[in-house]
Amino acid sequence: MKQVLPAAAALALLAVAPTPSQAATLTVGTSAEPSALDPHYHNLGPNTRARKHVFESLVSMDAKMRLQPELAESWRAVDETTWEFKLRKGVKFHDGTEFTAQDFIYSVCRIPNVANSPSSFTVYTKGIAGIEAPDPHTLIIKTGKPYPLLPVELSTFGIISAKAAGGEAVTFDKAGCKADSWPTTQAFNDGSLMIGTGPFKHKSYTKGDRQVLERNPDYWGPQAAWDTVVFRPITSDGPRVAALLAGDVDIIESPPVQDIERLKSAPNVSLAQAQSNRVIYLALGVQDTPPTITGTDGKNPLKDPKVRKALSLAVDRDAIVKRIMMGVAEPANQYLPAGFYGNNPEVTVATDANKAKQLLAEAGYPKGFQLTLGTPNDRYINDDKVAQAVAQMFTRIGVQTQVDATTANVFFSKRNKQEYSVFLAGWGADSGEMSSPLKALIATPIKEKGYGTTNYTSYSDPELDGMLDTALATVDDAKREKLLQAAVKRAMDADIIIPLHYEVTVWAMKKGLSYEPRADQYTLAQKVTPAK
Repeated sequence: MKQVLPAAAALALLAVAPTPSQAATLTVGTSAEPSALDPHYHNLGPNTRARKHVFESLVSMDAKMRLQPELAESWRAVDETTWEFKLRKGVKFHDGTEFTAQDFIYSVCRIPNVANSPSSFTVYTKGIAGIEAPDPHTLIIKTGKPYPLLPVELSTFGIISAKAAGGEAVTFDKAGCKADSWPTTQAFNDGSLMIGTGPFKHKSYTKGDRQVLERNPDYWGPQAAWDTVVFRPITSDGPRVAALLAGDVDIIESPPVQDIERLKSAPNVSLAQAQSNRVIYLALGVQDTPPTITGTDGKNPLKDPKVRKALSLAVDRDAIVKRIMMGVAEPANQYLPAGFYGNNPEVTVATDANKAKQLLAEAGYPKGFQLTLGTPNDRYINDDKVAQAVAQMFTRIGVQTQVDATTANVFFSKRNKQEYSVFLAGWGADSGEMSSPLKALIATPIKEKGYGTTNYTSYSDPELDGMLDTALATVDDAKREKLLQAAVKRAMDADIIIPLHYEVTVWAMKKGLSYEPRADQYTLAQKVTPAK
């Protein structure tokens, strides 16, 4: 058994602004705002970015998504279904109480009991069959079957204080943990339960305006360079760039691709970029009654594999990357880029409008039909522009398509109610490997397994679910990867989740700051440093 051990308006204004090394405050302009501060409410990128400053995990990942110790100093597989985690001693929550094994147990218990979660973290906890704590700094975690991804999945959610939440007596029960009550998401949004072990303490939050954090002077790890961090959501691209150039913020994420060359030539701006693990995709719903499709006498044409394949063939991914993303992206042929664990090099996609029209005719839709494509307009890079391009491509093959572009909050609410037959969204694999998108996006929603937590298509393939079951119970890394590669091929052949492109993430910052670009796209203030 393998043992896992720690192993530019106003460039002039920008020029005279205080240098970052002199500043005690770092102001970050973000491209999106979290839907809540509750670390267990919504498995969504902006939420995870926010929680990583306050709430930590047993295990974390570096910029290249390699595992590293966090609240657990070390871990090892005792046998195929038993893991031992040695917890870091001397760690204090922001209220001064000691971090112990009970805090992990309570956090795992709370995750399935978060009310109205749009995308639950149960996808990462359902493999846990039992938890014991022989002492306050040792965890013995049992799985029902071999589960080699356990350390990876424990890096995806934050640990809250059992004492602060009144959960000191809660014990783990696979069938369902018992508690008199569970903390509400509002208790985190109002700050009363924003008590973590992270490098920053929560100070204030005004939705739509800013979140303010203060450095945690008692943090167990390296101290951050900033006494205060202010996160300002500036969801419109132009104002976000303008804020940087005017000196109102120190670093911004996701500057619009059309401004990259201008920023490169700005004398007081530096850039950092890297390919991300986020795929932008189309999801095709196979509901019995399609909510946004007309011209089919009430039938859902997306139930026909030929129609789904036609829509995939209609998409010119290279054109999207070149014309819409201006080269700051990579065409996608599956759910994770080459080089990530589980990517299948034999899987390909094609663009063929003539073949697409032929397939539509064969399926009984020679004159096509009409649909509405749902998309956020402030969540992903050029999301509404990409959706408009896709709509034009669909229309060229006879599927008359209009776009419903809304703010992320409205979009996710409608998506979660399955009010779209086709929608555009994105997925970043927090685990850095292929089981993450497969389990969340296309697996059959099976609560007890944590499958299908973000499957809003009504699609179900028991054979694919079985392939995932087998892969996730295979300890041998090489064998497990081959199983995941087979599973992603089957998923791609179904054309339910149609990948478009992988985002390349760019950060722009004042000269004098340094940031290592991250594959997971998170902007972490503790990793922003004065340049050496």
